[in-house]
Amino acid sequence: MEEPRVGSVNFEPGGWYLSAQEPEEGAPLLPSPGRTPLNQASSGASFGFSVFNLMNAIMGSGILGLAYAMAKTGIIGFSVLLLIVAVLASYSVFLLLSMCIHTAVTSYEDLGLFAFGSPGKVLVGSTIIIQNMGAMSTYLLIIKSELPGAIAGFLSGDHNSSWYLDGRLLLLITSVCIVFPLSLLPKIGFLGYTSSLSFFFMVYFALVIVIKKWSIPCPLPLNFAVGFFQVSNSTGDCKAALFNFSKESAYAIPTMAFSFLCHTSVLPIYCELQSPSKSRMQKVVNTGISLSFLVYFVSALFGYLTFYDHVDSELLQGYSTYLPRDTVIMTVKLGILFAVLLTVPLIHFPARKAVTMVFFSHLPFSLIHHILITLVLNATVVLIAMYVPDIRHLFGVVGSTTSTCLLFVYPGLFYLKISTEDFISPQKLGACALLVFGLFFGLVSLALIIYDWIHQ
Repeated sequence: MEEPRVGSVNFEPGGWYLSAQEPEEGAPLLPSPGRTPLNQASSGASFGFSVFNLMNAIMGSGILGLAYAMAKTGIIGFSVLLLIVAVLASYSVFLLLSMCIHTAVTSYEDLGLFAFGSPGKVLVGSTIIIQNMGAMSTYLLIIKSELPGAIAGFLSGDHNSSWYLDGRLLLLITSVCIVFPLSLLPKIGFLGYTSSLSFFFMVYFALVIVIKKWSIPCPLPLNFAVGFFQVSNSTGDCKAALFNFSKESAYAIPTMAFSFLCHTSVLPIYCELQSPSKSRMQKVVNTGISLSFLVYFVSALFGYLTFYDHVDSELLQGYSTYLPRDTVIMTVKLGILFAVLLTVPLIHFPARKAVTMVFFSHLPFSLIHHILITLVLNATVVLIAMYVPDIRHLFGVVGSTTSTCLLFVYPGLFYLKISTEDFISPQKLGACALLVFGLFFGLVSLALIIYDWIHQ
């Protein structure tokens, strides 16, 4: 069978057919009917709003684990690794946009279909399912760890043995009463507005971290440390490490990959961009990733300089311990908890869609299937959040597997398969380097994480 040309593909077994001419560089990916070149620039999302949407897709629970990553790699080591991941994330989006322009494909799953047929589409869809389930689990872990402290902050006296301060029980109640009903909705577009609150609270949290750096002394006074049953937050002389590599450093790159993953949102944002073109969308991506890098770096740096080697794997937990009734910390905690509760159903929606596409695409819509898929997904992520003891484990496993694949491996692999350029062309060499980087660091990180588990 003749190899399909770039711009056209025909997969007979799956009954899926796409044929498109290679559009020009500045052509829109999805031309709208009735839209003329004169009014095209006046419709769609502006550059600034597209950057905001992309940053909203990038920034999430990963910001809470980056200070721990800095503690395990050192300031310079962390800075270099975070910069490398950010640059490669931007480059991988460049490859995705290039492939989508030349194939007229409008989703990540269909890129896998174009490159490797139905197995490629199933592979990408399954990866997205696992990635979204991991993301939902990290959010629910935040509920489990922070909601009891938020409730205790409004109470006086000793309530440690009370049922309403049991993190697992509170997680189960909120999941059944709030997350599951919202996830059942067939369309939850209105939650997209509330998910923007999550972005604002993450930025607000980063500003609070900078301010609270001077509220927690180093080393801690003896009575302060004993009062909260904590050791000092110093390393002896409160000097930050520039380089610090150990077996825990294996969590660094997976956490960074988890934090910068936005690739499943890039194409929908591009389709809605005002005057869409590959170069304009690349500027949106570069701006969004650069601003996210700045917020990530500032929060990680000042979080690390506050707690040093005793920084918690979930940064907010450290402030809950040392400043349990601080008004500003309470506002941040409540804001993040509120945003988390409304973001989990939003992440659930594409996960359920991917499950339906991968396993039930041949069946018509069924309310029973809809409810069962929603129930199974929610039950799974609740169980993961209940019994995973540390959020860094989720960052590590999900980041080194699905996040690394979506961020590095798939863009490089698909470009090598789809592009008709010579192998020694700069783009194909870059795609090959991206593929090798993703495979190497993903496998090495996962192996070291498993080794760390065994020896614990």
